[in-house]
Amino acid sequence: MNLLDKQQKLESGIKSLGSVLVAFSGGVDSALVLAVAHSVLGREVLAVTAQSPSLPERELSSAVEFTRLIGAKHLVVKTEEMSLPQYRQNNADRCYYCKSELYGKLQKIAEERKLLHIINGINLDDLGDHRPGIGAAREAGVVSPLCDAGFAKQDVRDLARKLGLPIWDKPAMACLSSRIPYGQAVTEKKLSMVEQAEDLLLSMGFKQLRVRHHGDIARIELNKDDIARFFANGLADSVQKQFSQIGFNYTTVDIAGFKTGRLNETLKKALTGKDSSHV
Repeated sequence: MNLLDKQQKLESGIKSLGSVLVAFSGGVDSALVLAVAHSVLGREVLAVTAQSPSLPERELSSAVEFTRLIGAKHLVVKTEEMSLPQYRQNNADRCYYCKSELYGKLQKIAEERKLLHIINGINLDDLGDHRPGIGAAREAGVVSPLCDAGFAKQDVRDLARKLGLPIWDKPAMACLSSRIPYGQAVTEKKLSMVEQAEDLLLSMGFKQLRVRHHGDIARIELNKDDIARFFANGLADSVQKQFSQIGFNYTTVDIAGFKTGRLNETLKKALTGKDSSHV
């Protein structure tokens, strides 16, 4: 199918649902789903964004601004995944407990608002990675209209651009807990340190990045084209000093550069005994 065919399938699929609650993270995938849902269902759509320590404040603000821009109804709800031992322990199934907590809250809201379905922004590319949250979505009966319409990530960006959505080229954003290696406990302090560190780098003009929390070490991932700039004009020294104030004793830059799915590489190696760095 070409993009137009996929767009028409997406629109007709969402329209057939009648009324929907959109699990809206603020990323490009759920933003596209929300925009299309709002265009075909109008007032029968409610966007809900989960607020928790694992969501950067900048992302929450962006989500609020996007819903205002397109005129969609929006609700921000606090989630309690940090109260779950299974989440804090940060094993490889952490995301399952987070999404189960989220979808439980969304189901109650959908029932109260008499919305027939919950939909999310999962696309076909997500199915190829380790995503325990997808299992939680299936258990909760959540619909994934992008998958149903055959959308991969590039299709999402292409249609978002075609529709004039300002977030079409927004960098991929995973929750802050994904910056903490599996097996190392998730805490509010660690999440806050990561958020502050990433906010600093973003304020310096870097766009696609991660700050990984390794105890007292911060490991920075940048696009390879940005690494040289990081070490120019004393910028690295400035970052190191400010990271030290945040609480990191040591700051490193990963020369491999930024890659999506980096957290899952060690997991996949353990499972397969092979190098999965291409994932």
